Amino acid sequence: MAAYRIRALQAEDQAEWRRLWQGYLRFYRQRLPDPVTAVTFERLVHPQQEPHGLVAEGEAGLVGLAHYLFHRSTWSATAVCYLEDLFVDPGIRGHGAGRALIQAVYAAADAHGASAVYWMTQEFNAEARALYDTLAHRTSFIRYER
Repeated sequence: MAAYRIRALQAEDQAEWRRLWQGYLRFYRQRLPDPVTAVTFERLVHPQQEPHGLVAEGEAGLVGLAHYLFHRSTWSATAVCYLEDLFVDPGIRGHGAGRALIQAVYAAADAHGASAVYWMTQEFNAEARALYDTLAHRTSFIRYER
């Protein structure tokens, strides 16, 4: 397993972050207008805004990203943490960056006093789900969206 430095996303990371973000959107077959990407990045690098952004940095630059936020829940007296986006460059998957990013989100959730961390993925994302199965338990919830 390679070692990755997990750190907060910074303004100077914009070009590398955009490369990863576009790979993430392609994987999920999504397209976003440029203004949405721009405001998303601005929120991620602002320390008092949500969502929060983390990146995995390797020897050649950024190789992964994670975006998460905290929200209240009717099922908990404390906040819960939603891991909204997670992406690792396909060329280095399986070498620990995804695991390190999730563990960093867990640490942020613990520091925030969150009672849970949760995320969703597509059924077809078998490679990532194999990792997720080692870090969390799958629930039986089905998502509906308008």
